[in-house]
Amino acid sequence: MRFTRRAAVAAVGIAALLTAGACGSGDEGGDGSGSTKVEVFTWWADGGEKAGLDGLVSAFGTACAGQTFENGAVAGGAGANAKSVLASRLQQNDPPDTFQAHAGAELLDYIDAGQVEDISADYDSWGLKQAFPQGLIDNLTVDGKIYSVPANIHRANVVWSNKKVTAAAGITTDPKDLTEFFAALDKLKTKGVTPLAIGKDWTQLMLFESVLITDLGPEKFTGLWNGTTPWTDPGVAKGIADFKRLLTYTNKDRDALDWTDAEKLVMDGKAGYQLMGDWEAADLDAKGFKDYGFFTFPGNGTTFQWLADSFVLPKGAKNAEGTKCWLKTVGSAEGQKAFNTKKGSIPARTDAAPADYPKYQQAAMADWKSAKQVPSCAHGAGCSQGWQGAANSALGAYSTKQDDAALTKALVAAAEQFGKKK
Repeated sequence: MRFTRRAAVAAVGIAALLTAGACGSGDEGGDGSGSTKVEVFTWWADGGEKAGLDGLVSAFGTACAGQTFENGAVAGGAGANAKSVLASRLQQNDPPDTFQAHAGAELLDYIDAGQVEDISADYDSWGLKQAFPQGLIDNLTVDGKIYSVPANIHRANVVWSNKKVTAAAGITTDPKDLTEFFAALDKLKTKGVTPLAIGKDWTQLMLFESVLITDLGPEKFTGLWNGTTPWTDPGVAKGIADFKRLLTYTNKDRDALDWTDAEKLVMDGKAGYQLMGDWEAADLDAKGFKDYGFFTFPGNGTTFQWLADSFVLPKGAKNAEGTKCWLKTVGSAEGQKAFNTKKGSIPARTDAAPADYPKYQQAAMADWKSAKQVPSCAHGAGCSQGWQGAANSALGAYSTKQDDAALTKALVAAAEQFGKKK
């Protein structure tokens, strides 16, 4: 489904961008400085994410002689810190040469604010419309224009396990539904370990979304974000009840931890499971932890909850020519291979060879072609930054108060404020 331009900028934190200047950027650089530095602004500062970025930088160095990569990474899971810094820079008319953003609805905030350039013509000259699947092209298209180049495809609805911990608890098979999952969590609880490790805000939204996919099914889950499923649906109420029960199996310090802290609980044998996107595979590999298992969240069946990291050409970029070479590298076969083999994601291109990738990516590449695809709000594919922020706030409050009625009210209000109109 193609996105259409919204009447107003959805993100609360991006509202300030509307006041920023919108100077154009040509091939010689937006300010005529002739800079050969390309500042690449990401939140990839550690583990598998940093390894993936390093791979992409290496490909950029080969493809873009004369251009110099400048690392503008700001650490913090899911880009929470980076987005705040980026909003401030854009408001001050000091954009990086390119910045990372989740493909999908999250980009509408920047597009509506007039902060990114149309690169549709470059898609044609770089052959990307033939390399990327049509469904992805459709999701990237806004009013007939394309504004970003996806580096990858990630899967969000994956559970990771410490196989030694689960085996010690007598768990011999991966749970296929919530009934089996709760039984496995109970076994882990009797062993004195945290059954399900989790972190703060967006990681809780990821878990909640996976539960909603199970309790609503993929079509109705997608409907939550496109306006065809109301947040008062009985399946949502069931999802809240199941989510509340899952929280009883999680670490009490969840609101103080990032995803890597929760991951460490699994690695250290202090927790059995963690729900996290498939970047965890590369991160665990990079940290030397091999004894892990993975499976789709129980009850999600063959649903593939997707998200994609992408890069844009900001208006006012100092080195637009270098940025375009970066974007071309990001979309190239060589760049996607160099990036995805290290980050744990799969290529957005359809001409990648599965044999070039580790075990997890091979499984994910096969699923991407056959599974039912649904978007992730927690990572910007399904909702705007404003909606994402409202959902995170609602779940943050729920983590402490666990007031079902208040959560439902907050989710309904967020959909009314930021959602698509029927």
